[in-house]
Amino acid sequence: MKIAIVCYPTFGGSGVVATELGLELAHRGHEIHFITYRQPVRLALLNSNVHYHEVNVPEYPLFHYQPYELALSSKLVDIIKLYNIELLHVHYAIPHAYAGYMAKQMLKDEGIIIPMVTTLHGTDITLVGNHPNYKTAVSFSINKSDVVTSVSQSLKDATYDLFNIKNDIHVIPNFIELDKHRNESLISCQRSVMANAEERIVTHISNFRKVKRIPDVIKIFHKIQQDIPAKLMMVGDGPEKAKAEELCQELGISDKVIFFGNSNEIDSILSYSDLFLLPSETESFGLAALEAMAWSVPVISSNSGGLPEVNFDGVSGYLSDVGDVDEMAENAIKILSNNLILKTFKENALSVAKQFDIKNILPLYETLYIEAINHSKQHL
Repeated sequence: MKIAIVCYPTFGGSGVVATELGLELAHRGHEIHFITYRQPVRLALLNSNVHYHEVNVPEYPLFHYQPYELALSSKLVDIIKLYNIELLHVHYAIPHAYAGYMAKQMLKDEGIIIPMVTTLHGTDITLVGNHPNYKTAVSFSINKSDVVTSVSQSLKDATYDLFNIKNDIHVIPNFIELDKHRNESLISCQRSVMANAEERIVTHISNFRKVKRIPDVIKIFHKIQQDIPAKLMMVGDGPEKAKAEELCQELGISDKVIFFGNSNEIDSILSYSDLFLLPSETESFGLAALEAMAWSVPVISSNSGGLPEVNFDGVSGYLSDVGDVDEMAENAIKILSNNLILKTFKENALSVAKQFDIKNILPLYETLYIEAINHSKQHL
């Protein structure tokens, strides 16, 4: 199949998932065309089956905000015609599904029918999409998609609750490329850089937004280190980082917390981690938790959103109500204080992660692609 993929090219989960999906599809022989305003961060190497097309947005004094949707839809039309694309897969309802629909209409006028698959990732529904200024456009874009998928049952339910959706929504969870994550050659740093031999390594990775409840991460660790020698690895950057650093100073634990910022050493850090903290207000899926579990790292998380679909309570880690710092800390100490218990949770975390291996998830997309293409051919 010849597939065009539209996504955000950033460190965010949706961009990572879209890029990894495209690369794996290319490995399976499909021709993949990424169309976005910058080369995706995970798209390091191109090959004969992977192509990247940049969307250029012309600047005009007339526009206070540059019309990205217009530039994207025009680029989609050009690429679909030039490369005889068979299917369009857009990640995020707004603006990508909206631009995709406009491209479909322009192509339809030229006698070209192309199916569009829209994958919902979370904030396009719960945050951006639910804003009164966008709600009508989001509903329209989803209903005009030929196939709609969501990364969790929780997000599917939220979409039906928030919008007037007539389309079926297929749940296809996010995934992990286990072969790559278990490649020990990726390890470039030493454990001793992060902690002493007797210390447990606790890790948090996020974009440091309020929804991640960064102060809870610090407070949980504060309680952990009172019982167990430990270090906290804080990976990522965002608006809550400065406050987190201040809180560490107030609690007197600055010497036990390392702030990495955005790092390319995530696999190295996770490979040495003993526990992962994700006490978020909500997560549409919890890709960061899955990436940790792929490195045999048990997870202490909230029970919000799609997290219970990834982190199995009492198996790969523990779930607690949002904001219940005390229970999260107690569960963390329960895991970390006993080597045998920690070993069991580490093994369980990897076992659960294997269920989300890309080799299990990708065929679900391929099946939907084929159905969408065959359906569109019936309408030629």
